[in-house]
Amino acid sequence: MSRRFRGFLPVVVDVETAGFNPAKDALLEIAAVMVTMDENGFLHRGETYLQQIDPFEGANFEQSSLDFTGIDPWDPEREAVPEREGLSEIFSPIRKAMKAFDCKRAVLVGHNATFDHNFVFAASMRADIKRNPFHPFSTFDTATLAGLAYGHTVLAQACKLARIPFDSKEAHSAAYDAEKTADLFCSIVNRWQELGGFPPPPFE
Repeated sequence: MSRRFRGFLPVVVDVETAGFNPAKDALLEIAAVMVTMDENGFLHRGETYLQQIDPFEGANFEQSSLDFTGIDPWDPEREAVPEREGLSEIFSPIRKAMKAFDCKRAVLVGHNATFDHNFVFAASMRADIKRNPFHPFSTFDTATLAGLAYGHTVLAQACKLARIPFDSKEAHSAAYDAEKTADLFCSIVNRWQELGGFPPPPFE
């Protein structure tokens, strides 16, 4: 894994939020899906980690976003935790996987990855987490990769083209979207390898 991604460990992340502004809008849910590699160098979806997050003090809520996700921030059955606790629980297995794969940093994989990356880093700063495992600016964006590999940038349609089952009724939950994004990422990377794109030819 370390050799395949230049010392980086790809980790698929999806967040559900109360808006589009990571500095002002509440982070409500975060899921991280690990990626594993078999003995032939093909990627597979690994374990999923999910945390429900309490809105930070003073957070903004856009009703249109809440309607879209269907999340009630104040529902006690969510069993939400503060940002610091939730992110720490997400980051812990990522750090363990980095060590296991001999990777120096994790790199966030997401569908329209900048959105998820910005919310993760904004929440980490609010929570004063010093050891964020993710690279501060590099990401793998499956919207871009799917546009290249399958000619479509919408997650549901890209999954359909990649022959990955996708249930629109389950979408817009962090765990489901992250798992489907992980399946899509693995599909694209594995397809590239099957076509002879990796390993690269040696330098002359």
